[in-house]
Amino acid sequence: MQGEIKHEEGNYEPSKEIKAFLKDSPFKLVDVDGDVNMTLERELGEKTVKIEWQLTSPFDPDMGGEQGDDGEPEREATELAVTVEKKDGSGVMFYCSTQTGEDHRYVIGNVRTFNSAEEKDGMSSYNGPEFEDLDDKLQEAFDEYLADVGMSSEVCDFIDAMAVDKEQREYLRWLKNAAKCLE
Repeated sequence: MQGEIKHEEGNYEPSKEIKAFLKDSPFKLVDVDGDVNMTLERELGEKTVKIEWQLTSPFDPDMGGEQGDDGEPEREATELAVTVEKKDGSGVMFYCSTQTGEDHRYVIGNVRTFNSAEEKDGMSSYNGPEFEDLDDKLQEAFDEYLADVGMSSEVCDFIDAMAVDKEQREYLRWLKNAAKCLE
C-alpha cells in the first residue's frame, strides 16, 4: 500500500489551469476534503450564483480508451447544477452537463424554478420540461441568462479539470486512511 501511495503522490501535480482560473475568477471555490461535492459561488447584486458538481473518474469504462479527434482520450461529461437564488429564496436551477468542443462547452437538460428553499430542495418538485423541447427563443434567453451570471467555456474547463483533480486527491486521501486503518 505504501508503494501505491508513493506512486500516486509522485504522479499528482496540481493543475496550473485550476490555479489560474481561481486567481482571475469572480467565483470562490468550496472544496472540502472527504466530500465528493464541489461548488463555485459568487454574489451578483441581489442574487447568489452557485455551480455545483461532483468528482469524476478520469476514465470512462464504457469508452474502452477511445480517443478524440485531437488524439487525447475522450473525457466524460461532468454533470452540474447552476442555481441562481434571490434573497427571498426564489430562483432558478439549471441542470447541465459539460461537453467537448470549442464553441459551446455545456448543454442544458432542464430548468427548475422555485419559490422557496423547500421547493428548491424538494425531491418531488417539477424540474421543468426537457430543455430541447422549449421554444428556440426561450432556449436562447436561458442560455444568455447563464452567460450573464458567469457560465462560460472557462468555467466548464475548470469544472472538468477539478472533477478529475478532486478524484485523484480523494483517492490519495483514501489510500492514506486505509493504510492507517490496516497498520
